[in-house]
Amino acid sequence: MTALPPCPQCHSEFTYEDGKLFICPECAHEWSADESPAAEAETKVYRDSAGNILQDGDTVAIIKDLKLKGSSGVLKMGTKVKNIRLVDSDHDIDCKIDGFGAMSLKSEFVKKI
Repeated sequence: MTALPPCPQCHSEFTYEDGKLFICPECAHEWSADESPAAEAETKVYRDSAGNILQDGDTVAIIKDLKLKGSSGVLKMGTKVKNIRLVDSDHDIDCKIDGFGAMSLKSEFVKKI
């Protein structure tokens, strides 16, 4: 019997194989045998709508009107957002917009200035 690799997410040793995937029963993480641990160690590259690389502290502009969830407010196209912070979640950018406060944006709706 060959030893299966531990879960790369929670480091559990109770992984099992299902076809070409390894599955962790404790955290439900799935990964393929082809994935290398070195690929996970690489940093994620965030890009704006035009393909420019974004970094923490950049200034961006919103490229389309965005409705704010839970209110009747709208972020207008061309609104400048200064000093962005990149995070690893569904909405890539955390920022503070004058008149609206703290919020999260997706990188596909902004353009680097």
